[in-house]
Amino acid sequence: MSPELNSEGNSGVAAVVRALETLHAAVGKLSQEYGDTLGIRRLVSDVARLNDDLAELGPPDPRHRPGPVPEELEEIPDVEYDASMWTDAEHEGFGAPDRHAP
Repeated sequence: MSPELNSEGNSGVAAVVRALETLHAAVGKLSQEYGDTLGIRRLVSDVARLNDDLAELGPPDPRHRPGPVPEELEEIPDVEYDASMWTDAEHEGFGAPDRHAP
């Protein structure tokens, strides 16, 4: 069931190969339980397609530089902002405090 590519040097590919093998086995068990239904045939087809897609990846592009791993969300404290930050700001829909609508 494993794709025809060298997954030994790529832990990401190896992890996906293992996950697909586990998924293939699980779908096989479902097939025994449900029989040859449309849903089972679709699941079998989907697993095969995922396996084919993984096999088509080939080796990673050597020019590709992975981006940074997203960090945890930064918590923004719920405190009042410094009022001076809003000096000379206009209120949306109201305009500047020293001007009036015509």
